[in-house]
Amino acid sequence: MKSTVVMRGKLVKISRISGAVAFAAVVGLVLSGCAAPAAEPTVTPVDYKACAVSDEGSWNDKSFNESVYTGLMQAKTQLGVETADAESASAEAFEPNLQQMIDAGCDLTIGVGFNLVAAVNAAAKANPTLNFVIVDGWSEGNANLKPIVYNMTESSYLGGYLAAAYSKTGVVGTYGGMQIDSVTAFMTGFYNGAMKYAADSGKTIKVVGWDPASGKGDFMGDFAPNSAVSKTIAATQIKNGADVIMPVAGEQLGALSEAIKASGKDVVMIGVDSDRALNSPEYAPLLLTSVEKRMTKAIFEIIKDLAVDGGTWSGDSYVGTLANEGTGLSPFHDLDGNVSDEIKAKLEELKAAIIAGEIDPNM
Repeated sequence: MKSTVVMRGKLVKISRISGAVAFAAVVGLVLSGCAAPAAEPTVTPVDYKACAVSDEGSWNDKSFNESVYTGLMQAKTQLGVETADAESASAEAFEPNLQQMIDAGCDLTIGVGFNLVAAVNAAAKANPTLNFVIVDGWSEGNANLKPIVYNMTESSYLGGYLAAAYSKTGVVGTYGGMQIDSVTAFMTGFYNGAMKYAADSGKTIKVVGWDPASGKGDFMGDFAPNSAVSKTIAATQIKNGADVIMPVAGEQLGALSEAIKASGKDVVMIGVDSDRALNSPEYAPLLLTSVEKRMTKAIFEIIKDLAVDGGTWSGDSYVGTLANEGTGLSPFHDLDGNVSDEIKAKLEELKAAIIAGEIDPNM
């Protein structure tokens, strides 16, 4: 008879005839190949409480809410700050959830998304001794409110250049949830990056779904996840030849992937906000890259500055850029082998030129 033990993750068979000898040998191999586990770092608790209120939906929305919550949890585990949070099932929950954080004694309360702009500004005005952050929003003159915003034309420019270089049809597409600045910034950068590739390569490139000059494009009218409207827009763009499409409307990869499957064509997607191939691996085979708003990084750095580094509060905006790595392209993951070294090098060159001010991604 034989028995087994696990050695470095694998089952190893041992003859019972020489069980004692074999077991000793296996134990020796295991001990020789494994150092003592490193002790968990000790985090000294910090007398600071950071809190967050979500936009509509849960903390695991694979977008804004999740990115902010991850930053909050990193601050808790790595910095030792105390935290509290509240999920908003609807817009009616914004104000009571913010008040819940205020009543809980939060030193800093973060509101996630432009939908909370009015509620966070009202809370900041009513509580001038407390500090607030609004992600993707603005302050209405409240010195105790710091907006987190992103120069998304920068990273989207790189995404548009990559899309055009990758395209086999010479047609790339983009569409948005609502026609607001925080959405069209992605689309304008994408358009201009694609046109830059056209100029560099001498090839004809067409962008469907957005024209910065006319201000006209394809919009869903809301940010409903994986909606029928989203699928219809995507299907129309594919019919018009687009083989790389970037939806700027939160969770639309499901609708877009369904449109791709129904078309039977070789089409890939570009995600937004977070590294979608990582947090939605089911779509990874179709994801060329993602244009990231690195909210986790911003949240962690703001809390660290105030709670640990002795930073002085400022209501000035945190602006995520290519220079401070607040935004950027995700790795190519499953499709990495389809992106040439030449294009990878060109993207780095363009990134450096944007950082240096030699390229304006808005033009």
